[in-house]
Amino acid sequence: MKEQYRVEPEAPRVFLAGIREPAFSGAEAKALALELAGLAKTLGLAIAGSETVHVRERNPRYGMGSGKARELAERALQAGAECIVFDREISPSQQRNWEELSGISAMDRQELIIQIFAARARTKEAILQAELAEYLYALPRLSHRHINLARQRGGSYAARGSGETRLETDRRLIRQKIAALKKELEELRRRRRVQHRRRERQGTPVCALAGYTNAGKSSLHRVLTGSSAAVEDKLFATLDPTARRVSRLNSAGASQNIIMVDTVGFIRRLPHNLVEAFRSTLEESAEADLLIHVLDASDPAREEQARTVMEVLRDLGAEKIPLITALNKVDLLSQEETTTLLEEHPDSAAVSAKTKEGIDRLWNLIEKKLKL
Repeated sequence: MKEQYRVEPEAPRVFLAGIREPAFSGAEAKALALELAGLAKTLGLAIAGSETVHVRERNPRYGMGSGKARELAERALQAGAECIVFDREISPSQQRNWEELSGISAMDRQELIIQIFAARARTKEAILQAELAEYLYALPRLSHRHINLARQRGGSYAARGSGETRLETDRRLIRQKIAALKKELEELRRRRRVQHRRRERQGTPVCALAGYTNAGKSSLHRVLTGSSAAVEDKLFATLDPTARRVSRLNSAGASQNIIMVDTVGFIRRLPHNLVEAFRSTLEESAEADLLIHVLDASDPAREEQARTVMEVLRDLGAEKIPLITALNKVDLLSQEETTTLLEEHPDSAAVSAKTKEGIDRLWNLIEKKLKL
């Protein structure tokens, strides 16, 4: 009997194109390039090559000069890439222009993140939200997709007119699908509000862990709640809020329940369509009694990540909720670096979800803020 071998399909090869504008510092451009690579790997793509392009003026056709665009397309082809992935949003017309220039597909950071959410969605709500984001992204790009497929449908010669084109039909169907998804998600959002009011009546405080993607929120949530849930070292490992009840002794020695919620991570340039689609999930942070901002203390780009988190929280109307900072992964820092960070971030605790260092200090801050 012949031995059978299972051949795994090769991962699609992509060429990463970073865009550095005059306002960007070298460190910020490098951090964004690393982040784009992390997103590609999370989706299971193979990186064939990468390049950061310095752009002084935006050309509407390619978002850069035509000479630089041809050079970038040639490099992608020489690297054997099947797709060029851009680190910023490109318009539907620019996407078409790049595909015509290079002969391979093109996508932007926004589509990459949406594909990750779609691939990692597991619960009903996450699947609905990811599907909504995909439709919102696809709607303005339908003319690009069906540029050669705008055939007439329906109608009868000299009777009912020409009918509607495939493009018009698809737009109508997608708008109907978007409306249906929004209605279903609004119902789930309503149920979430009912659950929140029930917790308020019971006097159970809610703490939400918010932070940049891969900052260690899920690991810290597991430590704080004693959960044995698996944790992945990937971007957007958590798409659904995970709420667990924790019992603590308050100052009077009585048992006090606390709801600890792990939320979806934030990221720079979070696509607007994702913010809209995942609003019901993101608003878990806005409905909490206390926010725990989990910051990866070991990341060189931590301050930019912290600004991103605070901007998203402001957009969600959560800027007035009491907040403490958990400076996570301090096991990777020196004592001097940790001391400096604690001085820079008031109401913070230096912790390590890996070694459990500083967890007692974090609990003390939580209980003090909640006035237990």
